[in-house]
Amino acid sequence: MLLLAPMEGLLDATLRDVLTRTGGIDRCVSEFIRVTNTVLPERAFIRVVPELLNGGRTRAGVPVRAQLLGSDPTLLAENAERLAGLGPHGIDLNFGCPAKTVNQSRGGAVLLDEPELVGRIVAAVRRAVPAHMPVSAKMRLGYNDDERAEDCAHAIAEAGADELVIHARTKAHGYRPPAYWDRLAEVRASLPPAHRRLPVIANGEIWTAADAARCREVTGCEHLMIGRGMVTDPGLALAIKGLGGVPWSVLPPLFEIFWRQVSARVERRHRSGRLKQWLNYLRKRYPEAQAAFDELRLVNEPDDIEAWLRRAQGPDILTTESIRALPAEMAPAC
Repeated sequence: MLLLAPMEGLLDATLRDVLTRTGGIDRCVSEFIRVTNTVLPERAFIRVVPELLNGGRTRAGVPVRAQLLGSDPTLLAENAERLAGLGPHGIDLNFGCPAKTVNQSRGGAVLLDEPELVGRIVAAVRRAVPAHMPVSAKMRLGYNDDERAEDCAHAIAEAGADELVIHARTKAHGYRPPAYWDRLAEVRASLPPAHRRLPVIANGEIWTAADAARCREVTGCEHLMIGRGMVTDPGLALAIKGLGGVPWSVLPPLFEIFWRQVSARVERRHRSGRLKQWLNYLRKRYPEAQAAFDELRLVNEPDDIEAWLRRAQGPDILTTESIRALPAEMAPAC
């Protein structure tokens, strides 16, 4: 199983929609919904996870698990109960976000210094939602160090989580390579016998199919979560599954779908930045993306971006015929 990771400010509902059209992703996790001092209204969940209006799936049909972030077990449980009523494909709990502002408000990776609290949060959410709805957690190896990694993993397992994703770095490591897959393997192996069947999913520094194979070998984890690798190479999930990849020629129609959704959700002055942000990742994989990035680097007007999109695709932008020419999982459903 391959999961698409959440990435605040990058891998949101728009990019989830586009990337799941290329195939290979089995499930997504949303970016976090922050819980502070109240039970959120339904619109707050839908704003982050608009797939809740589509049966909890992306337009390509890939299920989405909604993620909550916070530190109050009672409030998280109450919000999880309301969220469960909207029909996500499970609820995930964030114990991995390394952002300074999040950690300062006692959210994300900072909680890894308090494994007992981590366990209470998972147990409270597990009790609050229907038994059939999966509850999972995502953690890093620790905050400033990895000394309590086993304690946190044990607390999550003992609290009744159905799944555990481990990003193989601490908060202090940030996103700097390498990912410490061998340390993840030790944490996984340390789970008590009663919890050995808990699926542990490896995350971190999976950029190629070869990386995925090595990660599986080192960690012993069958299932993987990919994030920046998939943003950089939209064919990565297919490649990991031995199903080829995605050539550049497939991407221009996806840019049009991406731009259409960005234009509907993002202020005009910020729209071009979103496309350039994605192209900046893509240029690590595609020479054509480097050329596109160079051409658009100083372009900010949406009208000029749209002119570039027309040139990139030719005259038949998303006509009925061009949509039919796409693989079935990539045809727009909007």
